[in-house]
Amino acid sequence: MDTHAASEPIRHDPPHDAITPGPPIRQLFRDVIADRLPDRRPPQAAMLFGSEADPSWNDRSFLADFCNEILHQDTCQPDTADGIPLLAALVVDDRVPARHRFQAVNLLFNAATVAERHLAESWPATPRHADPDSEARARIAVQSCTPDLLARWPAECPAVRLALGGLAVVFPTDRTLPALTPRLRGFADQHPSGTDIGDYVRFVLALAAQDDDQILAETERFTDAYWTGTARGVPALARALHLLGQMLTRVGTGLNRSHAGQ
Repeated sequence: MDTHAASEPIRHDPPHDAITPGPPIRQLFRDVIADRLPDRRPPQAAMLFGSEADPSWNDRSFLADFCNEILHQDTCQPDTADGIPLLAALVVDDRVPARHRFQAVNLLFNAATVAERHLAESWPATPRHADPDSEARARIAVQSCTPDLLARWPAECPAVRLALGGLAVVFPTDRTLPALTPRLRGFADQHPSGTDIGDYVRFVLALAAQDDDQILAETERFTDAYWTGTARGVPALARALHLLGQMLTRVGTGLNRSHAGQ
């Protein structure tokens, strides 16, 4: 029984015509969440349904504030897990542009891997601002929505498929990993080594193979060539997820550039 959900107060949204619209992306997100989560909205939804929009918001600044409201400065807080359904609802709605759905999956990846990525950065010290309980709850929340997101693979656009590949190797199963490899081969054929997408896909495939020696070798190879490194004493999985997070962010940056001005 979800006692947390049962204790949530009932929220009464202001009338639709009383809400200051704000930037277009806020309006779009509000419509999607109103349709997909009509009865239960986490605290972070107040950014969408509050009657007053920040007058300084444009699409870019609103998105930054919205993401930070869920995963505050890349750290998990007690209500981070509550915001995960917002991201999952945005990912599966085709009204949301592909680059924003990619960003939502990227944020899911980040929320699920905070502990490993921060461990890799701070080793051997304990990560600053660590909150193991909140990190564990966020990871469980992301894991719970991942099967439904991966089930949409055939209908998804290439950008979101790339992000879902990273999420799939965070939560490997005997069902998802065998399906992932053939699905990513097309990307590998289209994007050679040395490109952001090509290297990212090849590293995802290395993680999907679940060969510890191969994962370590590929982590070393890509880190030495392109990315911010981590100490060799860091546990192998933490090093790999730290690197994969950098690669996924770089891919997303390229996608945003390709849509600039549209």
